[in-house]
Amino acid sequence: MSTPIRRQYLELKQRFPETILFFRLGDFYETFDDDAKLVAEELHITLTSKPMGKDLRVPLAGVPHHSIDGHIAKLVARGYRVAVCEQLADPAEVKGLVPRDVVRVVTAGTVTHDASLDPAAPNYLAAYCVRRDGAAAALADITTGEVRMATGEEALLELLRSAPAELLCEDGEAPPGIAATMRARPALSDLAVETELARQFGDQARAALVGTAAEAAALAHVLSYLRETYAAALGALQRVRTLAPGGVLTVDQRTLRNLDVLDGPGRQSLFAVLNGTRTAMGARLLRAWLTRPLRDREELARRHDALAWAAAHPIEREQCQAVLRGIPDIGRLAGKVGARSAGPRDVHALRLGLRGVLDLGAVLARGEPPELLKEALSGLAAAADALLTIDGALDEDPPAVFDEGGVIRPGFGPEIDSLRTLARDARGFLLALERSERERTGIRSLKVGHNRVFGYYIEVSAANAAAVPADYQRRQTLVGAERYVTEELKEHESRLAGARDRLVELEKQAFAQLVESLAANLAQLQAVADGVANADLALALGGLASERGYVRPVFVEDGAAVRITGGRHPVVEQALGPGRFVPNDCVLDQECQVMLLTGPNMAGKSTFLRQVALIVLMAQAGCFVPAASAELPLFDRIFTRIGAQDDLAAGQSTFMVEMVETAQILHQATPRSLVVLDEVGRGTSTFDGMAIARAVVEFLHNRKEVAARTLFATHYHELTALAEVLPRVWNAHVAVRDDGGEVVFEHRIVPGPSDRSYGIHVARLAGLPGAVVTRAEHLLAELEAGRDGRPTVAAALPGAPAFQASFLAGPSPMEEAVRKLDPDGMTPIEAIQALYELRALLGQGAPQR
Repeated sequence: MSTPIRRQYLELKQRFPETILFFRLGDFYETFDDDAKLVAEELHITLTSKPMGKDLRVPLAGVPHHSIDGHIAKLVARGYRVAVCEQLADPAEVKGLVPRDVVRVVTAGTVTHDASLDPAAPNYLAAYCVRRDGAAAALADITTGEVRMATGEEALLELLRSAPAELLCEDGEAPPGIAATMRARPALSDLAVETELARQFGDQARAALVGTAAEAAALAHVLSYLRETYAAALGALQRVRTLAPGGVLTVDQRTLRNLDVLDGPGRQSLFAVLNGTRTAMGARLLRAWLTRPLRDREELARRHDALAWAAAHPIEREQCQAVLRGIPDIGRLAGKVGARSAGPRDVHALRLGLRGVLDLGAVLARGEPPELLKEALSGLAAAADALLTIDGALDEDPPAVFDEGGVIRPGFGPEIDSLRTLARDARGFLLALERSERERTGIRSLKVGHNRVFGYYIEVSAANAAAVPADYQRRQTLVGAERYVTEELKEHESRLAGARDRLVELEKQAFAQLVESLAANLAQLQAVADGVANADLALALGGLASERGYVRPVFVEDGAAVRITGGRHPVVEQALGPGRFVPNDCVLDQECQVMLLTGPNMAGKSTFLRQVALIVLMAQAGCFVPAASAELPLFDRIFTRIGAQDDLAAGQSTFMVEMVETAQILHQATPRSLVVLDEVGRGTSTFDGMAIARAVVEFLHNRKEVAARTLFATHYHELTALAEVLPRVWNAHVAVRDDGGEVVFEHRIVPGPSDRSYGIHVARLAGLPGAVVTRAEHLLAELEAGRDGRPTVAAALPGAPAFQASFLAGPSPMEEAVRKLDPDGMTPIEAIQALYELRALLGQGAPQR
């Protein structure tokens, strides 16, 4: 027979079987059974047991209520879902079993605790749906109230670049390549979709907000999931934005990784180099600009105008940034207001932020800013109304909790003021009581105090216990002291406790009304956050451009040439320090559609490829670029195939991954794309790799529907001959200088093919043993000598295939014989005779006549 609490727990656990259930018992959140064992192991806390019925003890592990958020954050970060069960009434006022229920389920996409969130990155809950009219994705960040939609091909791309924390998929059909916690969801009927949208956005939501059935279903799944897990968060979701098809330069997750755009383990990133923002809102906007560059010339001009103004107004910029440093994350504070989870200190922080916003607007307005910053100013102006609302109700320095009052400002309500006066006078009463009792008893060390367990007391040291009056009633014995109460003290405590409880109740009501007033105008707070983000980012990027010599890119007509003069890699330049990076030019025009780049390892080929791609991405993100000048068309996609990576989980080798990525590029590239390929074909045998690399170059060159601007780095020097037969292939190499037997990499890109690879020199720099390097030099000399007809190392290798020896030794006799043929000057009989001679040369002999 189990206890009532046990039965209550089991009923809740049955409703939330796939979660860890934290069950509130007094000042602790407890877990039981298998949950307790798991929590004890994951959080490294003690596993105990608790009697829960006759002959029944169950495993138990608990944490104090004040530390629950941190423990939940750890569990969610490890992939668990956590259900939080609260007491719905004060145990002191309930006879029998305290009512309890789950108030929220914390998951990867619904976590809101600051310790679990990256201030510079959004935390998306996403849904992906496929319907008869296509595919769609919905993404919601409940910490700020942002909701974004994407449809068609853009849906999967948006998921890839946004990296949601949690992804909802109908019937478990997850799209490929998304690194998120997956949640299978049952399909929603059309009626269920309509109902969810109407409940959140009104009866006309289906027609007003979404265009396709797939979009409606994806958004409905997000709303439905939040209603199950954290219904309060729905209050923060008020704006829905749809990505315009074709309005974004497509940069997938692979390209973002290959170009080191975002932060990753053990590497510097473009984001880190550019992030001079002073607020978390500005940092998140920078991430959005970099992951969703634009193809809209007008919007790009607005961004570039704002950066140019910031660069040209250093005084106003520095004054604004000094104000921005003190502005908290208004976006996430607004999210808490929308979810009605904001506490007194949250609203106080919001107030301080709004005051800073008005100061920011005053400074910004003095400089006659361009259009983008004028729009930001308009958003900042909305801070005034919210600030008046907060100042009218909230105390200037409110406490974090309501226990002792002081949350609501004096003058807000007469009853609150009178109760506060009573509480204040009570303190005076206690001091007066302490003085009078000292005089009455003659005990100079007597003290009047209070604690939460025993309430008010009079404390007397053990040495003075004999002098205690007869009306003192012992309440508690301590080491070296006794605590007492009197009838007068108990009467006062009762009166004061009633006043304090009433004060706390009224302040909670007043504060809830304040939060409701702010939530009713949540769009204004979100507009303020947007304005701060735009101003912060424009000022940061403008200042960065001024400090580091970045220039405004010029966008030319589609199909026109790429002309970058003195281009630099922003991340490498920052790592090397001022003046040490070697700039390079890049021209991709009608004569150079495909640039074949050769040169030794470590000379800078990959850096050059990446820097061109980063300059394009930065320009279309709205940034100035690290170059002396840059003329660029608007690209539709950036493709990259860089580095060697395998996918063991999918059973794919390094070479298979390389081929899959290359295939995707060849299928999806257009003449308006930029393609960056680094050493395609190196993951297999030399002949196979060279053949594939050449075929890829020919495909990109010869197919008009593909014909993308291409940068192709390779160690296959034989490919440089393509420039002689393909008119739009152009050779370039990284300059190398031989300085007294030492090879010096100049890191300059110059026309023409490279003459050698310098691989052994790189091996020496890498620290290979001297004996290995010396042996390699000897073998290389033999290989090169084989080209002049001398014995080759391949020929001396036991079992070496004939074709391998031939390839390493240079042109074979067969190749020489074919090269000497003159097919235009031969008669038919001479041509047949030549064929017989070639067959004989292969050792097959002539056929019997």
